[in-house]
Amino acid sequence: DNFSAFERQKKINISHYFTLTQYDQNDKKSSAIFKPTSVNNSFGEYISKLGLKQLRIAETEKYPHVTFFFNGGNETVYEGEDRILVPSPQVATYDLKPEMSAFEVAQKLTDAIQSKKYQAIICNFANADMVGHTGNLDAAIKAMEALDTCIGQVVNAMEKIGGEVIITADHGNAELMKDYENKQVHTQHTTNVVPLLYVGRKASIKPNGKLSDIAPTLLHLMGEKQP
Repeated sequence: DNFSAFERQKKINISHYFTLTQYDQNDKKSSAIFKPTSVNNSFGEYISKLGLKQLRIAETEKYPHVTFFFNGGNETVYEGEDRILVPSPQVATYDLKPEMSAFEVAQKLTDAIQSKKYQAIICNFANADMVGHTGNLDAAIKAMEALDTCIGQVVNAMEKIGGEVIITADHGNAELMKDYENKQVHTQHTTNVVPLLYVGRKASIKPNGKLSDIAPTLLHLMGEKQP
């Protein structure tokens, strides 16, 4: 009714419509073809029930990914769970500051590791994705150099206390900054196979894993049973 881009000769009264997924649960005129999936007993919820301490840490751009999204779309802060939010830099695009807030995240993460307070820490470094989206190759290289330093610092801190580290992602981005088929700058996520790197005791990691294997793997390394 508020459409004013051009005059319409005929107005259609839509009584009901369908969307692929749910956009607004309060919209009574729409129905989602694929209903929201309820995730129960997520990794964070499960280890909380076990009485374990956990930390979620990221800068602003990826903070929801280690909290809301990691909990399966749940805003709950579980018992024994701490959260650290590091502000992302205020720049127009992150190729202007490719290191973003990675060094601050790494330092706070190192401090948390050294405290030996937590049995599980979930961290997200935003650089590879956010700088990758700019399409600026030189900036992406600087972002990776910063991440290399930060991850090295974190892994070193974890090794000193006898801990274990898993490094992975849910998609690629910065590894492909140019589409070699059309010669255009590439700014989107990729479908490349994502590696999972393990640092710790001599555990045997099976090949060809998937995202759903990560939480069970974490529980195995922690010496806990799968629910």
